[in-house]
Amino acid sequence: MAVNKEVYWQLKKELERTGTELVAVSKTKPVSDVEALYMLGQRDFGENYVQELVEKETQLPKDIRWHFIGHLQSNKVKYIAPFVHLIHGVDSFNLLKEINKQAAKNNRIINCLLQVHIAQEETKFGFSFHELNELSELSELKNVNVCGLMGMASFTEDMEAVRNEFKNLKTAFDKFSIRNCQLSILSMGMTTDYKVAIEEGSNMVRIGSMLFGAREYSK
Repeated sequence: MAVNKEVYWQLKKELERTGTELVAVSKTKPVSDVEALYMLGQRDFGENYVQELVEKETQLPKDIRWHFIGHLQSNKVKYIAPFVHLIHGVDSFNLLKEINKQAAKNNRIINCLLQVHIAQEETKFGFSFHELNELSELSELKNVNVCGLMGMASFTEDMEAVRNEFKNLKTAFDKFSIRNCQLSILSMGMTTDYKVAIEEGSNMVRIGSMLFGAREYSK
């Protein structure tokens, strides 16, 4: 399926009413699909795989704001450090230190979101709420800007369970903001649960299949 323009415009209007930023998740989608959405005015795109992100960055307009939303390995940070706009899934202090190191090499300050584990599935990554509360060395990292939190809810049709997970993350966001004073982004919500996420305080959502159709996993 090509980009659904009508759905995109409807979604943009819906998000504008709530002041929510849209990250269009373009992973596994061809450059032509990204270009189609770009021509409609979309500038924020999210990718899960480092190699795919690097390839697309070289082929597409330089004013695109690239978001890395997958699980990032420390040894691959160097490939996206020169250009990435926001790294969503920082799930350890060691990864944060590596991002800081690579950002310094590129004379950049890289924006990051700390990923918090809010779901029931053990396969999801992220800081526990306890680990988040124990973080105290962020000021030592001069080339990263921790500007918010990110979380992925459980994969379930029980929207009340999802809502509670989002509530917990919003509570953590508020507490962490008081301590750090610079958090501005709460990234939670995808195609299946973004409405609930916005109701619970999200100001950034990651939408893929709703815009691009089902993903093609050929990798």
